[in-house]
Amino acid sequence: MMEMVREEEEYSWREVKLPSLIPVVPEPELEREKGERRRGRDIIIAIDHGPISKHAFDWALIHFCRLADTIHLIHAVSSVENEIVYETSRSLIEKLAIEALQVSMVRTVARIVEGDAGKAICKEADRLKPAALVMGTRGRGLFQSVLQGSVSEYCFHNCKSAPVIIVPGKEAGEEESMI
Repeated sequence: MMEMVREEEEYSWREVKLPSLIPVVPEPELEREKGERRRGRDIIIAIDHGPISKHAFDWALIHFCRLADTIHLIHAVSSVENEIVYETSRSLIEKLAIEALQVSMVRTVARIVEGDAGKAICKEADRLKPAALVMGTRGRGLFQSVLQGSVSEYCFHNCKSAPVIIVPGKEAGEEESMI
């Protein structure tokens, strides 16, 4: 009989302190709302610097987020100690947090995590236990995903949270596949 070995490795991360120009969103007045809708949900949105990630972020704000929700922007990097990497990531997160407030009036929390993107995102999902994990995918075929690996494929099979994987269309800057 095979014995299951569970990875319990520590991983590094840094909270992102969002600037004071982003106002703290007060608890919304939701007298008519009941239960889960009144409390709001935690929603993780996995982001990077690409157009596919931005498309998934935009989709989540428009189609998924509600007033009382909190979005958790998670960005996986090779090193949280590298200041250039950290500042570039912090700048991206700051822009997205401002946009989230303007578009959906949702609260944003952000964390930059170190390590393999799929594993780091799943660890954050295990920690937060969100209503959903939203992320983009390149929309490659099964054969390409298996050969090259895919962060969304890994999260789909390994995260306990409900994955919402957004496949981009032409509007996300993707060229249409001829296959």
